[in-house]
Amino acid sequence: MRILIAEDDPRIAGDITAALEASGYVVTLARTGEDAWFLGDTEPFDLIILDLGLPRLDGLTVLRRWRAGGLTVPVLILTARGAWSERVEGIDAGADDYLPKPFHMEELLARARALIRRAAGVASPVISAGPLTLDTRQMRVMRGAVPLNLTPLEYRLTSFLIHHMGRVVPAGELLDHLYGDEDARDANALEALVTRLRRKLGPDVIETRRGFGYVIAGDGS
Repeated sequence: MRILIAEDDPRIAGDITAALEASGYVVTLARTGEDAWFLGDTEPFDLIILDLGLPRLDGLTVLRRWRAGGLTVPVLILTARGAWSERVEGIDAGADDYLPKPFHMEELLARARALIRRAAGVASPVISAGPLTLDTRQMRVMRGAVPLNLTPLEYRLTSFLIHHMGRVVPAGELLDHLYGDEDARDANALEALVTRLRRKLGPDVIETRRGFGYVIAGDGS
């Protein structure tokens, strides 16, 4: 899962980045409103965490531009502004959730997980997909009653496919959401990753649709 953080305060941005990366997310950071608008408009993300008080272009303007352009990625607003009218303005501009500063990092992580789940049409933090169970709170995948020992990259791939179970995900989309900006994105490496995962998840859990991509059907077949 790939998250865009639009935050100009270095300490807050660093703390959020560290917490999200420790929770298995790939993070891209924008420090100005202009950079945030460009990245959100041109790169794929599963969630955007947006500060309203950005330099060069304020967060509400960025959000309105995204929504006017058809961007449907869930957006969590962060702001030190406390007036209820400003919270209403943010939600009316297209925000999906609102978290005032200061905040507890555990709450931000919980809200991030919830927004990503809802975007995938899933309500529960524990998601079943055929023989697998994904616990998004514990960052754990189980096959039946057996917890699986997955690497961070294997977990990200499994989590993304389970969040999108039943949909064939193209290799290019998976590469975009699995790797950071500085990481090499190679289709052969992805195929090797899927091969390793099948040894842990089971040979038939991840299906390859030649020429289209990969899918976890969610029915165990």
